[in-house]
Amino acid sequence: MDDHASASFWLETSGDDLAPRPPLDGSADADVAILGAGLTGLWTAYYLARHDPGLRIVIVEREIAGFGASGRNGAWCAPDLNISMDRLARLHGEDGARQMQQATYDAVDEVGRACAEAGIDAGFHKGGEIIVARGPQGVPSLEDSLREYERFGFGDRYRLVDAAALEDRIRIAGAVRALVSDDAAVVHPGRLVRGLARVVEDMGVRIAEGTAVTSVRPRDASGRATLVTTRGDVRAPVVVLAGEAYLSQLPGLRRQLIPLYSLIVLTEPVGDAQWAEIGWVNREVVASTRLSIDYLSRTEDGRILFGGRGAPYQLGSRISPEMDRHDPTHERLRGFVREWFPVLGDVRFTHAWGGPLGMPRDWHPTMAFDEVTGIATARGYIGHGGSTTNLAGRVLTDLIAGARTPLTELPLVNHHSRNWEIEPFRYLGVRYAQWAMGRLDDETARTGRPPSGKSLAERISAH
Repeated sequence: MDDHASASFWLETSGDDLAPRPPLDGSADADVAILGAGLTGLWTAYYLARHDPGLRIVIVEREIAGFGASGRNGAWCAPDLNISMDRLARLHGEDGARQMQQATYDAVDEVGRACAEAGIDAGFHKGGEIIVARGPQGVPSLEDSLREYERFGFGDRYRLVDAAALEDRIRIAGAVRALVSDDAAVVHPGRLVRGLARVVEDMGVRIAEGTAVTSVRPRDASGRATLVTTRGDVRAPVVVLAGEAYLSQLPGLRRQLIPLYSLIVLTEPVGDAQWAEIGWVNREVVASTRLSIDYLSRTEDGRILFGGRGAPYQLGSRISPEMDRHDPTHERLRGFVREWFPVLGDVRFTHAWGGPLGMPRDWHPTMAFDEVTGIATARGYIGHGGSTTNLAGRVLTDLIAGARTPLTELPLVNHHSRNWEIEPFRYLGVRYAQWAMGRLDDETARTGRPPSGKSLAERISAH
């Protein structure tokens, strides 16, 4: 994409010059080479440079800093992972699950603290989080979530409220109950990622944009791993793969992640009279209990962002610019805005965009470093990257530095997800799950009965 500002409202309003930085101009040596100038790569560079200011760090980016999910997301900086605490406990023990959950709360605060320390105006605002049941079918999910938080000792962070109490915060048509927390923040993703890029450059990190990585080689006899690019090789004892969904395009990683597209629509600034009817003064991040996922935020200038899944998976995990827009999904998201907020029946939409997120086969994020190969990676956030990328940067810094810390003991560390199925079985399975979950959402909304938990779609997507 030549006009990078058109990738999202966030990049368009980042206040930054989006002209690409100079590309790699031939092979180079470094102490740490990072693939990807999104939040994972930039946070990793930030904490590494703080740990050891003498490190030669080179970040290689195919487009510009923030071009991927880091500059296109729903503005959430929230705790939790896509994989549940219950499942983490089954895999890693209850203490590990509890420590992991606490780390997600801490990551939200660390984003705010680090931005303040570095002088990044990312619009960080900790207004909280609301998960809403729009109808009786969603109430059991909220109750189950609260019981899970209580079981692991986090119940005091959450409140299950009725429709009347919810209306004191936000008025959503059809809402009957909600799970409310104070632990989430909203950010301006474009200002965050572009600001962080400028900060790490000031710390001595080199960012080479317009440079595509075509393959990765592990450490050879010289003790250096290699990022092979179209403009030369970058050799370093440590290589960090921080490309999230785009890693699925690299040899050797094609079945570790699949790119699933998340799409977003954005309204014009809403008028004061309409806001008086809607409420939402605290600018909490908002979602519902729908299986096929939705997420909302209120921007600083009074717009409503509504995002969700629905764009169909492409055979062979294909990623291409034209897939950032999917008219049927975008139109459905516009309909949701009008349905949730009837006062906005005539609202105008100014922006629509999308992009891929990376999904592992077991829904389990990974933060890893292999000292034999020299390859480190963090990936698989499945839409929870606003805070988790910061945690990943700190985890990878400790792993690369050889430090044993509470972060390096977290259950995500050095986890290896099994590969996705080969095509066309991957395509058939993912497309079926997408269709079936959407159908199940429509059915439960129509009948008012909650999902049984026994359908094939629910079993496929259990996490």
